[in-house]
Amino acid sequence: MHTKTIVAAAIGLGLVTLSACGSGDADAGGEGSGSKTVTLVSHDSWAVSKSVLADFEKESGYKVKVLTDGDAGQAVNKAVLTKDNPQGDVFFGVDNTLLSRALDNGLFQSYEAKGLDQVGSEYQLDSGKHRVTPIDYGDICVNYDKKYFADHKLAPPTSYDDLVKPAYKNLLVTENASTSSPGLGFLLGTAAQYGDGGTSRSSEAESGGGWEGYWKQLKANGVKVVDGWEQAYNEEFSGSAGGKKAGADRPLVVSYASSPPAEVIYGDPKPSTAPTGVATGTCFRQIEFAGLLSNARNSAGGKALIDFLITKEFQEDMPLNMFVYPVLKGASVPAEFTQYGPAAKDPETMDPAKIADHRDQWVKSWTSLVLK
Repeated sequence: MHTKTIVAAAIGLGLVTLSACGSGDADAGGEGSGSKTVTLVSHDSWAVSKSVLADFEKESGYKVKVLTDGDAGQAVNKAVLTKDNPQGDVFFGVDNTLLSRALDNGLFQSYEAKGLDQVGSEYQLDSGKHRVTPIDYGDICVNYDKKYFADHKLAPPTSYDDLVKPAYKNLLVTENASTSSPGLGFLLGTAAQYGDGGTSRSSEAESGGGWEGYWKQLKANGVKVVDGWEQAYNEEFSGSAGGKKAGADRPLVVSYASSPPAEVIYGDPKPSTAPTGVATGTCFRQIEFAGLLSNARNSAGGKALIDFLITKEFQEDMPLNMFVYPVLKGASVPAEFTQYGPAAKDPETMDPAKIADHRDQWVKSWTSLVLK
């Protein structure tokens, strides 16, 4: 869920995170329909164990090339702009917050993946047309730095309402909703919580102000906005390993419910417990998809790769690589993952049709309200 893993390749865990950002590689899509190279385009959080990818390459006969290009929001926008001459064959990383943008722009062609009947129906948001295949899910939530709150003898926030209280002034950093997937997810979570103006599910929200009224309070309370997750989490958040090194001073960050186990697993030395926690009342459920690009040069290889992404081998490899939950029925999750990063019990959700109807206007309004 993206971009949210603490960059695994930098810590040398043997994960595959090949990158060729920015340029439209002439060989990106392989050498035509008979090519034995299949190209996956994704966000910066793509990661898979070398042995798992090697199994696919051996069994399928295809060599996988991976191109990563920033945060999920940035990657989707670029894929839309380059759809007539795509960088690759399969795009992985479009989520339910941006799904309609990809579908409305004709980014994907229909393909019903083998084994799709073993994927939970609640994740199949385009089940009638199969333009995308669900791969994983997770929760966008505010994370907090346990040490900061212990040192200041301050209880960490547990809800959206808490974040606008004076006790938490100048403590939160979030991502730009127009460029970042978690930033957009956080905005949608507040819209789901407070409504679009007239109705509110919280007595604490500004009277009649809906999510916009809430964000006015959040801005007045000193929220900081940066472009993407990498900057927010690894540079601005005092609870992350990167943030500590950078002297970060924000003990609250919009990240993922699965970020605390990443801090444990990647810690050096490895801590006995997670140094960060999750404000469980601030979560928004994110579902992530892969799709066969409309103008893929190697559609056969692309279909084989999508089939692979919902196999038990790949699904059980995901949690400790990309810190997301599998959508395949019966796929197991490692103990470390569930111990430190359980999925939210009652996350905010929103119908994809409602997101499609309102997202662009909400982002435009959010930009005017928060960034200007």
